[in-house]
Amino acid sequence: MTIFEAIFLGIIQGATEFLPISSSGHLLLVPHILILSEPDLNAIAIAHQGTLLAIIVYFRHDLWAILKAVINGVQTRQPMANTESRLGWYIAVGSIPTVVVGLLFADAIDSILANPTMAAIMLIVTGFILLLGERILTGVKQLSQMSWADGFIIGLIQTFALIPGISRSGVTITGGLWRGLDRSEAARFSFLLGVPAIAGAGLLAAIDLIQAPEIADILPQLIASFLAAAIVGYLCILFLMTWLQKRNLYLFAGYCFAFGLINLIVIWL
Repeated sequence: MTIFEAIFLGIIQGATEFLPISSSGHLLLVPHILILSEPDLNAIAIAHQGTLLAIIVYFRHDLWAILKAVINGVQTRQPMANTESRLGWYIAVGSIPTVVVGLLFADAIDSILANPTMAAIMLIVTGFILLLGERILTGVKQLSQMSWADGFIIGLIQTFALIPGISRSGVTITGGLWRGLDRSEAARFSFLLGVPAIAGAGLLAAIDLIQAPEIADILPQLIASFLAAAIVGYLCILFLMTWLQKRNLYLFAGYCFAFGLINLIVIWL
């Protein structure tokens, strides 16, 4: 893998991890439609860490406030005393389904569904999910009004993102809308909920990466992929959070339909 390919991979990962258009789907479909070699798994793992850095930097104040509130709540034996401490526990509860399903079924899901045709179909499904969220589910509730059930159900919905082509941010934002959250608040919780999921997947990949004998040979490519994913990821979070304050998800739904259909046509031809 060249430096250019590593940067290209990082850009794809950084953009599609946070925009509701599926990073896993794009990592399968873009090389296929452009007739490129499959992305290096080590570079993908490092690009994931770049997106993790992006989300931590963007939401650093929220994450620090949540961490302090949870610790203080445990110390004072009032774990649900304020919005930040409650959010911390809702994120923890919402992460449980993804951990359980990921550990038990991730390999089976990849072996059955990780192919370009299925990814293109699931990208179209993501488009329908986004349309559903916009048409009938958008609410007005704030994060301060969330409940345990909201956190768990949105987390349960997040497990569908283990299917290549299903957008994690797309389904969790839609899940938040279903539970009555305002569009921008649903996106905010989606990103905060993504921190444990992205960190967990990255940790497992990093362990494999450390054990790889060729890591020294591809270190420049890994650094390039990491930086590209971090920078583009941060910009995409900023864009989406700003966009959703006044606009809807129809643009991303249309993109999912178009890109999914184009890939299906290319595959069939």
